[in-house]
Amino acid sequence: MEHKADVNNESDQHQPSSAKSDFLQWSKWQLLDSILPTGGFAHSFGLEAAMQSRIVSHPEDLQTYVIHVLENTGSLLLPFVFSATTSPDLQTWQHLDMILDATLTNEISRKASVSQGSALMRVSSSVFSEIPSLKIMRSSSLSNGNVCFHHAPIFGIVCGLLGLDTDTSQRAYMFITVRDILSAATRLNLVGPLGAAVLQHQISFVAEELLKKWKNRSIDEACQTNPLLDTVQGCHSYLFSRLFCS
Repeated sequence: MEHKADVNNESDQHQPSSAKSDFLQWSKWQLLDSILPTGGFAHSFGLEAAMQSRIVSHPEDLQTYVIHVLENTGSLLLPFVFSATTSPDLQTWQHLDMILDATLTNEISRKASVSQGSALMRVSSSVFSEIPSLKIMRSSSLSNGNVCFHHAPIFGIVCGLLGLDTDTSQRAYMFITVRDILSAATRLNLVGPLGAAVLQHQISFVAEELLKKWKNRSIDEACQTNPLLDTVQGCHSYLFSRLFCS
């Protein structure tokens, strides 16, 4: 009987940790859910400009384009996600935000990053109310005006404060990149919803390899690997008609 009581006590000790882990799963899924109003679907990652420039003319070109965008995302932005997840504090965020603002090479991508980052910080500070530091960091930065609110560092900050590990946060960032590009491709009538779902599954294998290639790097190693795509996105504001913001 005494042994049984000891076992029960041990079980009770593990319950809070297990409950916290289970709750984390819900928060992680909500962060990746398209219903979270972070503004990602207002951007095409340069796909709209690439289509009008004839770089992407057919559905067959879409897979190549998405993979190239993922390569750029991994090489340039994952270091910021990784660093922010590792140290989710105000000082680290301000430093990463300043470096990324200087690193982004065209105004279109810079505005898109700030727009999505601002939305993510606003939504996260309201939704994840169990983390008061998010609201404090946002209020402090708004009042001081010393942060541009770029998306990648904020995504890492939110993941870090939610308790996600660095592998999960970086994989999640690659996932939402694929999700948003394929959503844009569907609305541009480049591919149908079923075709986009099939393509997303096919690309996931490549995305995992790119994640392994670029993950856990410092911001000193951040770089552009496909500068042509960055140039094309920079031409977005010159399009005669536009459905997306970038």
